[in-house]
Amino acid sequence: MPPENPRRHRGAWRAEDVEDHDDDVDDDVDDYDEYDTNATPGRFFGLTALSTILPGAGLIPTRRRGLGLLLLGSAVLLVSLGLFYAWRKGFVVAALDLAVRPRVLVAMLVATTVGAIVWCAGILLTARETSPGGPGRGWRALFAAVCCLLVVAPAANAVRYLAIQQDVVQVLTGGNNANADEATANAWADQPRVNVLLLGSDAGDDRIGVRTDSMMVASIDTTSGDTVLFSLPRNLERVPIPKSNPLSTLYPNGYDCGDECLLNGIWTLATDHPDLFPGNDNPGLTSTRDVISEILGLEIDRALVVNLQGFQALVNAMGGVDIDVKERVCVSCKLVDGRIVFTGGKERWIEIGPQHLDGYHALWYARSRAGSDDYSRMRRQRCVTGAIIDQADPVQLLRNYPKLAEVVKDNLTVDIPTSELPAWAQLIGTVQDTGSIRSLPITNKVVRVTRPDFAKIRELVRTAIDPPENTPAPTTSAPSPSRTPSSSGSGSSTPSPSEPTDEVQELGATC
Repeated sequence: MPPENPRRHRGAWRAEDVEDHDDDVDDDVDDYDEYDTNATPGRFFGLTALSTILPGAGLIPTRRRGLGLLLLGSAVLLVSLGLFYAWRKGFVVAALDLAVRPRVLVAMLVATTVGAIVWCAGILLTARETSPGGPGRGWRALFAAVCCLLVVAPAANAVRYLAIQQDVVQVLTGGNNANADEATANAWADQPRVNVLLLGSDAGDDRIGVRTDSMMVASIDTTSGDTVLFSLPRNLERVPIPKSNPLSTLYPNGYDCGDECLLNGIWTLATDHPDLFPGNDNPGLTSTRDVISEILGLEIDRALVVNLQGFQALVNAMGGVDIDVKERVCVSCKLVDGRIVFTGGKERWIEIGPQHLDGYHALWYARSRAGSDDYSRMRRQRCVTGAIIDQADPVQLLRNYPKLAEVVKDNLTVDIPTSELPAWAQLIGTVQDTGSIRSLPITNKVVRVTRPDFAKIRELVRTAIDPPENTPAPTTSAPSPSRTPSSSGSGSSTPSPSEPTDEVQELGATC
């Protein structure tokens, strides 16, 4: 009696069974005509699960061995290349580098989609090749579907995130991607430092125009990542306007009209005279950057503006920030006739000591003026900025990114072209990994806000960036104790967090 037709079974004969029938089978028979008669539920579930964990691995013990090896080998190669890239650049920097390249994001989106489809095809093929047939076919089909879902769900989420990120980059940079490779390769060529203007805006539905509530310049060493933060008082008067800026035609001797003409009013002044800025869609930012550049004697390379809602959302997306609070700060409060008044009638404070602040409280800590002065507020703003740089957790940001991305698009303004973004990603990584952060506040020890000595400010900035070799290293100690008696009335000297200084200090010493 001839042997039973093997095609009636869901597998392939074992190799020894095939050898027993070599005399009856032509030598040219394709290997794919061989079936395994030992298919069992355990083998089905095990190999299908294996293909879910490792693409194509479950096919290797089947007649589709070649395809299984190809899928597994391709997956191992791609993962190995990704890990090598991340190891070489650092995981955070590598992620940032990929996240700011629009073309790479599109390629990753397509690759993720195709990869998920191929992976699922391998799972389904493994299930088909190892299914023993007979009762339970519905349960086996459900198991294979669940395995595919375990691959498709994270892939779909990855595609969603990639699409969001690509959209964010396009919105923030205007899609300017010309000469990306050349610009990326030479972004910091022959440039020892990069100076970035950081503006906090209090624009909102309840306010007219834009006021720059917080003004800082981060001067970054492009090799070491060492950074100096310069803070400027918002109420600085008589600020110089460079002749290259059209506002100089209105105020040739500086923005000088008493306490109505303050540094934080430059933005509104420029937007109120759009006729002076033909073709410029953001004269406020342009003028604020020009004026601050003139004050500090630094060339401002790029600028970043975030309004209050965006700041609060960023901190919340980070999961909050840890701050060592040096002074008691009121929340949801204002000063009325020299007295602190709380809105809503409820008294709330951020107490002294280590505190974990959410976005709402971090915002009040950074900008509250009731009960303190502008110099104390400037110090707190630098501390919060440093905490955000140091404590940003990529995993936490990624988890909350879809919501954060929408806020970023609506509340963040940058003037960085797309082609420079990879270089910025690399520089941010350097600042986090090896750089130090120091600060020089332009306090009342440095300037009289009503009649500032701008020559002295520029000299202090030059010294902070490039200290003379024959001078002592910048201080890293805490500010000198104030002679003001403590609030307890004991008369003992206690450190004052707002003690003015004209020395550059490590940020940790003041925070």
